[in-house]
Amino acid sequence: MSLQTQTPTNPGRAPVQSGDVHEIALNKLKASPRNARRVGHTADDVEARAASIRVKGLLQPLVVEPEVKEGGQESGYYLVTIGEGRRQALKLLAKRKLIGKAELVRCVVDTRNDPAEISLDENVSRRDMHPADQFEAFKDLADRKGYGAEEIGARFGVSPQIVRQRLRLGSVAPALLDLYREDALTLEQMMAFAVNPDPERQMQVFAQLPQNNRQAYAIRRAMTDTKVAADDRRVQFVGLDAYAEAGGPVLRDLFTEDRGGWIEDVVLRD
Repeated sequence: MSLQTQTPTNPGRAPVQSGDVHEIALNKLKASPRNARRVGHTADDVEARAASIRVKGLLQPLVVEPEVKEGGQESGYYLVTIGEGRRQALKLLAKRKLIGKAELVRCVVDTRNDPAEISLDENVSRRDMHPADQFEAFKDLADRKGYGAEEIGARFGVSPQIVRQRLRLGSVAPALLDLYREDALTLEQMMAFAVNPDPERQMQVFAQLPQNNRQAYAIRRAMTDTKVAADDRRVQFVGLDAYAEAGGPVLRDLFTEDRGGWIEDVVLRD
C-alpha cells in the first residue's frame, strides 16, 4: 500500500517554508515534545487508525515542524505537532510490513504557529460526533454498500460484535434516536429498546410506559413480553438448537447477558 499522493519533495534542496506540503519519509517523523496531549493514544485507538489508513489511505496530512539541533541547524527529522496518533498508526502498519519504513507521508510544515498552542487547539476545538450519528452512519454503510459486521469492523479497527451493536442501535426508531440526541433518552434506555429490532414495537413501548417508569429494565421487559425466554422449561425440553434448526427465529440481546435469548415462534415450539 502506498500513501504517496504527489511528487516527493527533498527538503534539502530548497528552504522549507511554513505552509508547504511535503512528502516526508515515515522514519524521519518523530513525536513532538511540545504536543499538548500527555495521555498517550491507547492501543485500540492506534489499531483503529491503522485499519482506516490501510483501507482508505491517509485522509488528513500531519502537521510538522523541522527538528532543530542545539546549534540551530536542522537535523533532517520532523516533529509531529498534529497527527501523532496517525504517525503511530503508520508505524504500526510499517511494523507489520504493510507499508515501508520510509513510506512517504503527506505533511504540512508549520513554523509560524506555536506548536504547543496548535496542538492544544487541535484537541480542544474538536467535538466528536454524537453516538446516534455514528450508529446511523454504520447502518448506512451496511444498507448502502452491503458491508457486513466483519467488513465494517476491518475498515474501522473495531470488533464485529461492537459493529453489530452499533448497527442494532442505528436501526432503532428514528424518533427515539432524535430523543437520544436531545438527551431525553440515555444510551442505556436506547440499548433496552434495541433488544427488539422492531421500530413499531419500540414506539408502542415508549408510548405505553409512563415517563417515570422508563428505566432500562422496564423497557427491556416490555420489549420482550410477547417472546418466550430460552431458559423456559418447554424451550429447554424441545432444545434451542432443535428449534433453530427447524427455522425458528431467536431474538438475542446484543448488550446484556440474555441467557440464550428469546424464541419468537411459539407455535413452532409447541
